[in-house]
Amino acid sequence: MQTVRKALVIGLDCASPKLLYENFRGELATIGEIIDNSSRYTLRSCHPPITIPAWAVMATGKTPGELGMYGFRHRKPGSYSEVYITSSRMLREEPIWVELGRKGFHSIVVGFPPSYPPQPIRGYLISDFITPDPSRPYTWPPKLKREVEGLVGPYIFDVVYRSEEKDRIAREIWEMTKQHFKVLRYLVTSKKWDFSWFVEIGVDRIHHAFWKYWDPEHPRHVSNKYSAIIPEYYKLLDREIEELLRKVPRDTLVFIASDHGVKPMKGAFVVNQWLEEAGYLKLKKKPEKPGTKLDASLVDWEHTIAWAWGGYYSRIFINVKGREKFGKVPPERVPEIIAELKEELKRVRGPSGENWNTLVYTPSELYPVVRGDPPDLMVYLDDLSWRAAGTLGWDTLYLPENDIGPDDAVHDWYGVFAIYDPEGTVEPGDRGVVDIADVKDLILKTITGAEYE
Repeated sequence: MQTVRKALVIGLDCASPKLLYENFRGELATIGEIIDNSSRYTLRSCHPPITIPAWAVMATGKTPGELGMYGFRHRKPGSYSEVYITSSRMLREEPIWVELGRKGFHSIVVGFPPSYPPQPIRGYLISDFITPDPSRPYTWPPKLKREVEGLVGPYIFDVVYRSEEKDRIAREIWEMTKQHFKVLRYLVTSKKWDFSWFVEIGVDRIHHAFWKYWDPEHPRHVSNKYSAIIPEYYKLLDREIEELLRKVPRDTLVFIASDHGVKPMKGAFVVNQWLEEAGYLKLKKKPEKPGTKLDASLVDWEHTIAWAWGGYYSRIFINVKGREKFGKVPPERVPEIIAELKEELKRVRGPSGENWNTLVYTPSELYPVVRGDPPDLMVYLDDLSWRAAGTLGWDTLYLPENDIGPDDAVHDWYGVFAIYDPEGTVEPGDRGVVDIADVKDLILKTITGAEYE
């Protein structure tokens, strides 16, 4: 690789084609102009379509199975209750900026999940929303932290968004986003760089906190003062991106990307309660109150076949003899249990008896390589429209809301990927669907002037 065009990847976590390519396109001067004059793709996300691992898939071109990343958290092998959080140390495949760094090019990486703890790169890095707090080291090089805090004070990595305090959430997301862009403008004007990739997590948070107020198709749609929050936030993004682009060379290639899309959350399905009712999960006693966490001490493990985690998708684990401390299922029976569970889950209907399009996979069905600590089954309830609730003690299997705090939205399979060249070498127009794992090569071929096939 002899030369590269200077390039900026604008990552908008959770941005959907519906919003960027349709609803808001005409209202956003800067983003709209980029979209109008870009080579536009609908991005097909990975399994699972979640912030972690999706951005890592995009930057490395590897599947979640190859990365060993199946979400924000993972189960410690053999444990019923211990978990570990995904970190940058798990990113063992080369992201694009490492590949460019080996060729001598400098990068600026900000907010990319997962990038905590910060790893050395040829350039500059500020870690992402999994950073515990700004007292920790969160930059590369380490001395960059002093520069950042001299500019904006303590760095804001995320906000508490699962809350009824909507005014506070909006205020804090605005503050965080403006701070992030102020730091970005400082970096692109004061540091040496050839390539930059940043991710704004505020887009995801604004969707989860306010989607029911904006989307009239939401089953719990409410029209009030919060209905304008999402459009106003996109206008804020548009202004901040306009200011950022004024600080970079005029011939900089610009990519706009998201890791997945968004759609209304219809409700939450109480998956562990379903497993209990179906005889797969045995409890020592009934929970005393709704929303009781599936604590390991509540479970009669010696008579339990399977248990689950909640989330935007459900992870189901088989209680395998020899793998778990109190394993019940002989390893040779695991395929039979998995086949049985798959059929049972696909027969689950909605609260009014409506058919669901529930998708159930083993990791080996999805990935060419399965590394790390995967679940035994991955379940997308009604094709992601229903969240999985992992708690117990409810008088129904169908909750109208998330069981761990207010959340209006779930993830969708399709995000955005657009390529804009102010020099006019990229032909504008719709280019169909691109797989998230192919984006790294598409970026590299674009910045080196090679054709993408």
